Amino acid sequence: MNKPVTITTQIDAETHAMVRRVSEALGRSEAEFIAGAVERAAQSQSDYLAFIQVGIDAADRGDTISQDDMEHWFEGRIAQRAAG
Repeated sequence: MNKPVTITTQIDAETHAMVRRVSEALGRSEAEFIAGAVERAAQSQSDYLAFIQVGIDAADRGDTISQDDMEHWFEGRIAQRAAG
């Protein structure tokens, strides 16, 4: 298990009241709820940044599709749906 660290930040009273209500409803402490929320948000943003990096890496390799090719592909899909 990773060694815990403490992060201190300020939130507004309305957000704190929401945290208190939700953590109480879940039967968790505010600290447990906040730690989980931060972990989920950080993982989500990390996944998003990795997804974006895949596109950047593809573009750097020249692995792209031209606007004309993309438009033709869409037109073909539309034609397929209209025909079928």
